[in-house]
Amino acid sequence: MLDRIDVRGISGDLRAVLARPQAAGPGVSAAVAGIIADVRAGGEAAVRALTARLDLADVPEPRVDGVEIAAALERTSPGLRAALELARDQIVAWHEAQREREPHHERLGIEVTELVVPVDRAGCYVPGGRAPLASSVLMTAIPARVAGVPEVVLCSPPEASGRPHDAILAAAAIAEVDEVYAIGGAQAVAAMAFGAGALRPVDVIVGPGNAYVVEAKRQVFGTVGIDGLAGASEVAIVADDTVDAAWVAVDLLAQAEHGPGGAVALIVWDEAVAERVELALDTLLVTATRRDEAVSTLDAAGRVILVDDAARALDAANAIAPEHLELMCASADLLVPLVRNAGAVFVGAHAPAVIGDYVAGTNHVLPTGGTARFASALRVADFQKHIHVVRADAPALARVGPAARSIAEAEGLWAHADAIRMREEPQS
Repeated sequence: MLDRIDVRGISGDLRAVLARPQAAGPGVSAAVAGIIADVRAGGEAAVRALTARLDLADVPEPRVDGVEIAAALERTSPGLRAALELARDQIVAWHEAQREREPHHERLGIEVTELVVPVDRAGCYVPGGRAPLASSVLMTAIPARVAGVPEVVLCSPPEASGRPHDAILAAAAIAEVDEVYAIGGAQAVAAMAFGAGALRPVDVIVGPGNAYVVEAKRQVFGTVGIDGLAGASEVAIVADDTVDAAWVAVDLLAQAEHGPGGAVALIVWDEAVAERVELALDTLLVTATRRDEAVSTLDAAGRVILVDDAARALDAANAIAPEHLELMCASADLLVPLVRNAGAVFVGAHAPAVIGDYVAGTNHVLPTGGTARFASALRVADFQKHIHVVRADAPALARVGPAARSIAEAEGLWAHADAIRMREEPQS
């Protein structure tokens, strides 16, 4: 079920050896382009037609009324509501801690500050087809709220009822989302980007999704901002014989159960550890509720990577650039400084990626598909613009102006040079 890749004795960069084929092909790109074109041309009518065809749901009015959202919250069990509220409080606390303050800098009399301004309107996409990801409502909407975004919009696929799952609506109430629409897939991304009926265009679209959602975000980028390309779930686990093999196996299964398109990797320098984990995984799969989803991931993109030692295990992890990286081994803390490419790192046997999915407070919208080489977790700054503010008086301009004029003249931009020169000349 898990492919074996032996990189022991191989020196240098492991990226080529450990590269994983991209899940989305040209067919996805073409299909998404067609959906976006339909929504741009047909607006809400096109959205309704696409919802009927792709989600098999009749949704005459995509916007979910506030009364319906409140009713879903009331129907939510006390246990789930308390759990969502605890998760909300954790997420708020972390994102408030990371919120960037306005910097101030002064040198040679030039004063520079930065005006941090939220976007006017943010769109959050939350998957709901294979599982109602209520946690993703909190993870996308709360950072927008902490950033100060005035209007937060949520799109999520409808169930047969024509509305998103109650857990998603309850989470929307807890996160104080302003507008909720029963629209899924690439058509939801297009509707948020270009507008459709009551759904006015947003400035930024964030959130995870399948290959079609990821491709739609890629295609509308430039019309709107995006957080990144967060696709199917991934995990890489560095493990040794100090950790219970069943714990390692269940963490692999936890990410694999999201279904097709994801990837799991076990990185070890002891083959006996790999054998024990694989045996434990086989045992868990016998009774796994989402066995079909897990097996599809494990068969398509499940790997055991054999390395020479712990340091080389981190080389392998960095080459994969996983969404989640778990360090389940002795002296895990000592390996953290070696991490270069990962969406989030979970250190030690008692810190599974699942707590990051729900209650650590960190964001679970993370870079996938190797994009952790250059991308980061969803954060408050994704909903903000950073505007430079420059102040200078006459003495300051006298100090730096000649340098600016010299560069402008070298570039042949004579009006630029004159903008300095005219201020240097005595005024009559």
